[in-house]
Amino acid sequence: MTVIRENPARTLTVRPVAGHIGADVDGVDLARPLGGDVVAELKDALHAHRVLFFRGQHLDHAAQIAFGRQFGDLTYAHPHDDTPPEGHPEIFTIDPRRYEERYGPDYRAQNRRRQYSYFTGWHTDVTAAVNPPAGSILRADVVPEFGGDTQWTNLVAAYEGLSEPVRAFVDTLRAEHRYGGSDRPAGDGAYARRVNDNLLVAVHPVVRVHPATGEKGLFVNPGFTSHIVGLSPRESHAVLELLYAEITRPEYTVRFRWAPGSVAFWDNRATAHLAPRDLEHLDVERRLHRVTLIGDRPVGPDGRESELIEGRPFTAEHRVVVAG
Repeated sequence: MTVIRENPARTLTVRPVAGHIGADVDGVDLARPLGGDVVAELKDALHAHRVLFFRGQHLDHAAQIAFGRQFGDLTYAHPHDDTPPEGHPEIFTIDPRRYEERYGPDYRAQNRRRQYSYFTGWHTDVTAAVNPPAGSILRADVVPEFGGDTQWTNLVAAYEGLSEPVRAFVDTLRAEHRYGGSDRPAGDGAYARRVNDNLLVAVHPVVRVHPATGEKGLFVNPGFTSHIVGLSPRESHAVLELLYAEITRPEYTVRFRWAPGSVAFWDNRATAHLAPRDLEHLDVERRLHRVTLIGDRPVGPDGRESELIEGRPFTAEHRVVVAG
């Protein structure tokens, strides 16, 4: 156990929960304003542990937004979400039933096909944008009694686990990121139209230098990376498969069991995560709410920034195109 801060009224503690990633945080009420020293200490803990877990919190939309703003400016809910909660455009609600109501029955079928093809479900949030989010804060509202866990992986540990020659090679590479990765939604279904009418495409370094810590981490993920620039399709697939296998090694991961009032805060610049894959056959409700910190353009080991190909940077001013 690491004690971060003590005073007569509170002891703020950070307890690592896995060998490479994740820590439980106790002794802080996220619904109340935090002092600047506490914010700084939580930032340090986030950089050290990549994802922080808080339990038994009592947040509504406004309190979650206020908590997030203490760590930076917030984005609009999501590049494809045109109906965030009224009065709270920063909130993105994660609820499979809501997606089906919006996109129709084809959404579930398309999502299931992607799960069992090149897309494994592991992703870093919105890396199709030229400035992917710096961090994400997700709170549980309604969760099932069992199942529905989320996993995270440490992309810095994954990079450091590669051999030196491979690290030197991937340091030089850049990759395109777009929604759907190599499996871009096709057809005229509502989900495919929404993605294709609101395209975000960017080219990022395969290895990102963390702007706060200076650490190098892999910056590819099956959810968004379409191909490595300059390689043949066969070469690109082979290299990406090698890197995906590395970032999903169990020793780099942590798994979190949600309960109402749970909050997870992760560094989107150094992690990927996996949404649950064990609820498709169960008639259960699962609803969580996320706010997202505006990010900067990733920078590679050579000092080059990411390049915008389509769309625009993801900020609070984002607007969703809705086809008639």
